[in-house]
Amino acid sequence: MTTVPEPSAELLQRAAAVRLAAVDLGQTDDGQRAAALQAMADALDERAAAIVAANREDLERSAAEGLAPALMARLKLDATKLAGAIEGVRKVAALEDPLGRRQLHRELDQGLVLERITVPLGVVGVIFEARPDAVMQIASLAIRSGNGAILKGGSEARCTNEAVMEALKHGLSSSDVSADALTLLTTRQESLALLRLDGLVDLIIPRGSNELVRFIQDNTRIPVLGHADGICHLYVDAAADVAQALRVAIDSKTQYPAACNAIETLLVHEAIAPAFLAEAVPAFRDAGVTLRGDAASQALGVGAAASEEDWRTEYLDLVLAVRVVPDMDSAMEHIRRFGSRHTEAIVTGDAAVADRFLAAVDSSGVYHNCSTRFADGFRYGFGAEVGISTQTLPPRGPVGLEGLVTYRYRLRGDGHIAADFSSGARQFSHSDLPL
Repeated sequence: MTTVPEPSAELLQRAAAVRLAAVDLGQTDDGQRAAALQAMADALDERAAAIVAANREDLERSAAEGLAPALMARLKLDATKLAGAIEGVRKVAALEDPLGRRQLHRELDQGLVLERITVPLGVVGVIFEARPDAVMQIASLAIRSGNGAILKGGSEARCTNEAVMEALKHGLSSSDVSADALTLLTTRQESLALLRLDGLVDLIIPRGSNELVRFIQDNTRIPVLGHADGICHLYVDAAADVAQALRVAIDSKTQYPAACNAIETLLVHEAIAPAFLAEAVPAFRDAGVTLRGDAASQALGVGAAASEEDWRTEYLDLVLAVRVVPDMDSAMEHIRRFGSRHTEAIVTGDAAVADRFLAAVDSSGVYHNCSTRFADGFRYGFGAEVGISTQTLPPRGPVGLEGLVTYRYRLRGDGHIAADFSSGARQFSHSDLPL
């Protein structure tokens, strides 16, 4: 059984430095934070060759150690992918400032005015696996939203993460934001001890396996936001256009199978199954996808049998479970039973059926006639994301800037006291003012 150690004096010192820097960061203005992100992007550009070289070292070591193909795909950070990530930092810089927004403006009594204003969370701790581009996404979102960040990446990406963090801190050093607002943990002991930093860390966001998320939730008093498995479904309804359904299904599975928003199970209405699977089975085979199906789908060409475990497996690979269902209710029941509340989609030409599916399926993203691969902060226009939350309470789905802020009530008066209202000497007006 893994024991969560007490944080070392060195880790406490680093976390305290992030906390202190976050206090100052929360008081910077929009222009200062946007300029800091541009400086971070410039530094990444300048050190791009060194970052790609560090990633090659990680890839070679991980390949020799037998890292799973899905994780190897996530680990890879070539020049093209790095350039896209750097552009993502610049896009976050251009987003509207999430801080200082007045959500409530109410006069309680003459001269007694209440406001609710968006403010940073403080310090976020993010633990992730095999995703060096996540360092850039998380750091840019944290700084833009006025938060300090303590990051711990997987050991397989150690060299890349360190090269990226060095560039980010170098960029911050030339801005009005302290480089102490970001720090990178490099050992497993540090990542475990991070869970005991309540009082210094306000939110932990895990990005990784179901086991990782569950362990963190069970071993910290710090609030945890994130998702475990990404078991996503596509349901092909009886009223679907076969060509459209096949196009959406292929993209949802093969566009990037290692992503958490790729489908793992395909549900097909029995009325359309013969026509759809006649085209889908060879198309998936040509795309390199291994299909595992129930008896009905096997009778229609799916080559291998699916076990009960297949319905609850996140493959993150070119493997897809297929099930033929008698109606949409059966499809929704399957999703309710086996899904992880990540992203589900329906392909249908019947608007009423689509509306019912969108209203009844309880996942963070529910789509109609489009690929599940759109479940992404960048594609939503958030610039980037710190992760995807499948919990019911907000933030939910891809978590961007707005998921990294909270709010504070501010009340301004002129000697007002509660006793005057309790005695009836004064009455609340509760008059809403312009935001």
